[in-house]
Amino acid sequence: MSKHKCFISFKSQDMDYKKYIQNNLDIDMIDKSLNEPINSTNEDYIMRKIREDYLQDSTVTIHLIGQYSSENNWLQNQNYIKRELQASLSNTSAGTRNGILGIVLPEMYSTIYTGTYTCNKCGNRHNGVKINDDTTIPEFNYNYYLPLEEGKCAWSEEDRYCVLVKWDDFKKDPNNYIDQAFEKRNSEITKKIKVRS
Repeated sequence: MSKHKCFISFKSQDMDYKKYIQNNLDIDMIDKSLNEPINSTNEDYIMRKIREDYLQDSTVTIHLIGQYSSENNWLQNQNYIKRELQASLSNTSAGTRNGILGIVLPEMYSTIYTGTYTCNKCGNRHNGVKINDDTTIPEFNYNYYLPLEEGKCAWSEEDRYCVLVKWDDFKKDPNNYIDQAFEKRNSEITKKIKVRS
């Protein structure tokens, strides 16, 4: 398995997790953060600048999902992580889209992983995973729960662009999950992704 260069999108409150990844895991990283807004209203220009100045050479974006990174957290401005994920999902002249790996931080386990439920359509048991505007931003949750083909009632890994993993599982085998996200870049599912949700 070859290494893929990673960019980490995170809220400042989750800096300790970013530092742990940088200092304790064997990952090839691009260590740049979008700290200043890009002075433009042209969305294509903004996406190109983020790819050129911040994401260049990276092929996977790691998105840390903590209690401060949801769309509906009215105390937090999500502009930076939204732009970073939008640029990561974009194909521009500055580079091709990144794979997206969402890492659920421990304080979010019980909020996101809700146990199993019985499906009304097929009668089978499915795992409940709450990925929506209460837990993430639309740029992640839309591309995790892409529209299903008619007749399907649950998502398989082939039905998602974004990859999701718990922090504790990621720490054990980080390059495995990074590789899964990287592989999505060339899959058929890229035809369904949405950059701005």
